[in-house]
Amino acid sequence: MKIVTDSTANVPPEMAEELSIEVVPYYIHMNGTTLRDMVDVRPEEFCRELAAAKALPKTATPGPGDYLKVFRSLAGEADEIVTIHMTSKGSGAYQAALVAREMFSSEHPGVRIEVVDTLQVSMAHGWAVIEAAREAMKGAGIEKVAGIARGIAARGFMLQTADTLRYLYMGGRIGRASHLLGSVLDIKPIIGMRDGVITGIARARGRRQAYKRIVEIMLNELDGRRRIKAGFTHCAAYDELMKLRKMVCERVECVEEIVTYLPPSLGVHSGPGTVGVSFYPVE
Repeated sequence: MKIVTDSTANVPPEMAEELSIEVVPYYIHMNGTTLRDMVDVRPEEFCRELAAAKALPKTATPGPGDYLKVFRSLAGEADEIVTIHMTSKGSGAYQAALVAREMFSSEHPGVRIEVVDTLQVSMAHGWAVIEAAREAMKGAGIEKVAGIARGIAARGFMLQTADTLRYLYMGGRIGRASHLLGSVLDIKPIIGMRDGVITGIARARGRRQAYKRIVEIMLNELDGRRRIKAGFTHCAAYDELMKLRKMVCERVECVEEIVTYLPPSLGVHSGPGTVGVSFYPVE
């Protein structure tokens, strides 16, 4: 059994190696160069360059050929593969993996591949990958492993806030008037996932109020439950992330935590200063 995902899962590289997770990189088109996410460009250097950028870098999903190459490399190691992807409503990676599976199956009919659409992003996607990989290492079969991934994804939730509206404006997600007004009023947008679509959840004046609002939304989503696994993510904002983490951990029990940078493929859309938490409830 092998687990495949892509770089938007936000799984820390050392954890991916420990759990034998194959990670297919997204692409970043920046300054006339095409870079592989988390391979040719790392979050720290990317955030520095992004802060000075006048035009927003573009991202691109892996193609069927990228997944096919990985499937072929695993053919001699496993007769079952579960490949787990961010929401199909925000990326073409899931469809690319489906196409790659069809191509691969004609070459290797004895290898089963299950393609999972998490309808999630960032560590809400990543937790599904991590828990599936842990189950696979215990020797579970393809149905159970894929079921674990889908179940964790269905229970997961992602919330994040950006330091500035500049990158949402540069990416064409808001108009100039909203960008200018938000900057003057120190508005911090809070985004999350609803039915597989990234959407605005709330907004707040200033960082502290944004963090308080994130915790309120978390508690509402948890509906009385108080034990979670949490992934705390940031883009060049570790100290700010620790403030959010402290507020979260004061209200719920984090039975497992991961603190990590957003990969460039995700950080490009919100910019330096972004902090967030992805979580799911546990028994």
